[in-house]
Amino acid sequence: MLQLPTVCRQMRPVSRVLAPHLTRAYAKDVKFGADAQALMLQGVNLLADAVAVTMGPKGRTSIDLKDKTKYIGAKLFQGVANNTSEEAEDGTTTATILPRCIAKEGFEKISKGANPVEIRRRNCFLGCCWCGLSVNYSRSCSHRNS
Repeated sequence: MLQLPTVCRQMRPVSRVLAPHLTRAYAKDVKFGADAQALMLQGVNLLADAVAVTMGPKGRTSIDLKDKTKYIGAKLFQGVANNTSEEAEDGTTTATILPRCIAKEGFEKISKGANPVEIRRRNCFLGCCWCGLSVNYSRSCSHRNS
């Protein structure tokens, strides 16, 4: 009778060969501080620059970057654009370009010593105010009575 851990250890090399997409791939490098912020902001800038030229009816839907940290920044803001598309069905380009300025200013303030939690609270407060204003204006629209 074989013990389960022994069997699992014997199966791991086989499973990696037969099904490499099923093996776990963990992050190889962890970055903190100004380096991580700069790389994420570069990814955000790349995405915003790529989207800015498509202001209008034609848009791009995917972006691939080699650097993982830049890719994380680009994917973060791509998620913002996708959420905007699901909720409002329009304005995805603007929802990609405007947060670039928010991220840039936020990273600058954090690098100068501002408290990130306080910046987040202020952004949430402004978001709540904006939602309150948009609810008041959306009631007058005939196609949005939900």
